[in-house]
Amino acid sequence: MGLQANFAVKEEVLIVRLSGELDHHEAEGLRDQWKDTMYTNPVKHVILNLEDVSFMDSSGLGVVLGRYKEVLQLGGEMVVCSVSPPIKRLFEMSGLFKIVRLEENESFALMTLGVAS
Repeated sequence: MGLQANFAVKEEVLIVRLSGELDHHEAEGLRDQWKDTMYTNPVKHVILNLEDVSFMDSSGLGVVLGRYKEVLQLGGEMVVCSVSPPIKRLFEMSGLFKIVRLEENESFALMTLGVAS
């Protein structure tokens, strides 16, 4: 099925909206695209919207973790929102929710980062 990635910047927040399957075939392309977007825009925080992600494996988690570390270096925060039960379970099992905050939806995530939606 592949993966579609949409990047939007709102104030100092990068919103990453993914749809499709995030597996090892798609991970490297997403990582490069995401890094480029982070470094060509004045962003501090990231919201990762996984509403339309149907599948994610450990390489997808690796991309998320790598970008989390970069956001941390910028003094920012990463928020994940709109997660389906299977993806939520993957994040819980990996321990990612111990470091990345989960919010119900994108509007609420923006609000918690101090950006009006």
